[in-house]
Amino acid sequence: MTDQRPAEGTGGRRAWLGAAAGLLGLAGAAVAWGPGLFRGQARGGEVDPVARFLLAVALVLLVCHVFGELLRRWGQPPVLGEILGGLLLGPSALGLVWPAASGWLFRPDVLVHLDRAAQLGLVIFMFLLGCELRTDQLRGGQLRGARVLGLVVVGSMGLPLLAGIGFGLLSVGLLGGSGASASPVSFALFLGLALAITALPVLARILVDLRLDGTPTGVTALSAAAVGDGVAWTVLAVILAATGRTGTSAVATTAGLAVALVLFVALCVRPALAALDRYVSRRAGTEQLLLIALVVGAIGFSAITDLIGLHPVIGAFLFGVAAPRRSPVVAQIGRKIQGFTLAILLPLFFGGVGLKTSIGLLGAHLTHWLVFAAILLIAITTKILGAGGGARLAGLPGRDALHIGILMNCRGITELVVATIGLQYGLINTLGFTILVLVAVITTAATGPLMRVFARREQPSPSLIPA
Repeated sequence: MTDQRPAEGTGGRRAWLGAAAGLLGLAGAAVAWGPGLFRGQARGGEVDPVARFLLAVALVLLVCHVFGELLRRWGQPPVLGEILGGLLLGPSALGLVWPAASGWLFRPDVLVHLDRAAQLGLVIFMFLLGCELRTDQLRGGQLRGARVLGLVVVGSMGLPLLAGIGFGLLSVGLLGGSGASASPVSFALFLGLALAITALPVLARILVDLRLDGTPTGVTALSAAAVGDGVAWTVLAVILAATGRTGTSAVATTAGLAVALVLFVALCVRPALAALDRYVSRRAGTEQLLLIALVVGAIGFSAITDLIGLHPVIGAFLFGVAAPRRSPVVAQIGRKIQGFTLAILLPLFFGGVGLKTSIGLLGAHLTHWLVFAAILLIAITTKILGAGGGARLAGLPGRDALHIGILMNCRGITELVVATIGLQYGLINTLGFTILVLVAVITTAATGPLMRVFARREQPSPSLIPA
């Protein structure tokens, strides 16, 4: 048999030489004709906004995915690298090192279009998050499982919420927004909620990486995060309704419309989706019908909640909760939607977050750094003590309770979403937004290493939360 390795090596060298020649040719063309092209653009007006927008999108996707892959190789969830990539494109890095390039690429009109694409990504992401809220795990279970889950949820959300409210009342003058809705009470409630968040999708990825996804500790933490997310978005809806900034200004009207929408979803939408799922499951080739219904429904409900005075992501999350559980067709559709959302749309959201975040706001102000350190300390200690204490009260061993507390400290993208909503609604200012973004990054980055230090390898066993 003839050995093909020399030929393969020659082909590889030719490919590299061809690529080098192509790059040299492109560089030469850019040097020769590029300045003239841009001078012509300048004489005729501005660079085509579409071209500028596409360049910005390409750069955001490239930087976010490169850093996501680097962080994955270092044992961190890729989403953390994508968040860092977005930060590097903002005023904290690119805007500081090369402000002219940042200003040329991320002009206000480009930022508007990036923000709209990011909003679409958030809507789809929140729909998928709602689909992952496994309410069926809470039915008909053992008393021990319900007790563990309930105490972990109460502890992991209650203690950070109370501590955040207390600190928020003290720091509203420094971190609170300047809008009409930024009352001390609304800001304090919002800060407490932001510190009580646990990022369900990032936590799920960390559990898989640590091989804890099939253990009692992992399943308990994941179930508590899912229930906590449902509670958090409900509380956020109440806070936004109380601001009265969009849609109907009357709080009672907004609350009434929200309750009516929830009842409509429970009594009409959920049975309709279940019937459509059964129809699609019996007839091959009709999966596209359910895909269209889910995507259109998620976007449509986002528009409805925005019109009644709530944030669009709340409608998408609510519609996701109504999606059929344990459906192979829905799971397959979810994987298809998730691939495009995570690869294309969410990095645009991270880029938008980075462009709004300026670490330079902390500057040389000792007060700013002390407030940041205090919020970070409150976020970590109250989450670990609250979740771990709840698990300990439920009768779990101290080691397992500590593991659950560390896992529930992961905030990830969910806190970024909440912080972005707070900035949009004027509940926090840019300094408060920057601090919450840094807290999300640090707590997410610390979860995996802390678990590797404290957690022994657990073998998969029956879950504490009954299926």
